[in-house]
Amino acid sequence: MQSLSVRSSVCHSLPWLGAFKRKALLTTFSVLLPVLSASAMAADLTIGFSQIGSESGWRTSETESIKAEAERRGYDLKFSDAQQKQENQIKAVRSFIAQGVDGILLAPVVETGWDQVLKEAQRAKIPVVLIDRGVAADPSLYLTKVASDFTEEGALAASWLAAQTNGRCNIVELQGSVGSSAAIDRKTGFDAVIGNFPNMTIIRSQSGSFTRAGGKEVMESFLKAEGGAKNICALFAHNDDMALGAILAMKEAGVKPTKDILVVSIDAVPDIFKAMADGEANATIELNPHLGGPAFDAILASQKGEKVDKWIKANGPLYLPDTAAAEYAKRK
Repeated sequence: MQSLSVRSSVCHSLPWLGAFKRKALLTTFSVLLPVLSASAMAADLTIGFSQIGSESGWRTSETESIKAEAERRGYDLKFSDAQQKQENQIKAVRSFIAQGVDGILLAPVVETGWDQVLKEAQRAKIPVVLIDRGVAADPSLYLTKVASDFTEEGALAASWLAAQTNGRCNIVELQGSVGSSAAIDRKTGFDAVIGNFPNMTIIRSQSGSFTRAGGKEVMESFLKAEGGAKNICALFAHNDDMALGAILAMKEAGVKPTKDILVVSIDAVPDIFKAMADGEANATIELNPHLGGPAFDAILASQKGEKVDKWIKANGPLYLPDTAAAEYAKRK
């Protein structure tokens, strides 16, 4: 009704126009106003973003990418750093609901415990997009998940390692944060592949909490428990930061990474490319941090009543040392 009154008032305020021209102008307004209204709606979006924290270089890249995409689109992004605590994320989501945001991006620290707050967002008719991780909740409670397939990442890491070792390897594993979908699924994919090789065994596995310090500390304990590198063929780290910490622990213990122990990890942060170029890491699988675009597009599609897939995948490739120097130059 408001659009009709605007069109009518504009046309009737121009009495010098002929009837035909007034009709043409009215038609032009009829075409342009919905477009202008949609553009204004898109530019005025307010989005809440609950981030896990900044435990890794990849996480920081993801945050910066989403903030940059929001700024590029002219969105008002309300950002909350949960500092790796689920209770902080739940408080942030409730705060976003109270503020009446147009959509919420949630990078969940763990899989479970989200049902109640997601129901609150649903009652408020605020779409929630899961970013880079999933939740163990009714899929009807969130709009979509924009993330890589973590199971495929783990399987790809295991496949590369099996090929490199002819299916014979004692592996130490640095797991991600306990209860996170990334840690659960990466381990699931890795285990499924090495299960096909009787001589590939995980001899030690422990969480390093996705941090460089955690990776260093746990790797030190692995080396101590195994009497050095003699019984360890390879390290599989659920992210690059833990791998980088583990590499430091190896070097301090007199162990040569890539020569004494193979190193494969996931994320493709700049520092792992430097490590590969320096001969200290063997392979990384990219976890795409540029998730803001597809997440915002999903919210816009929802506002228009369009169907949105429940999982928008964003998987990356496997990188090896031969391209590491060039990739590092591009990403640092």
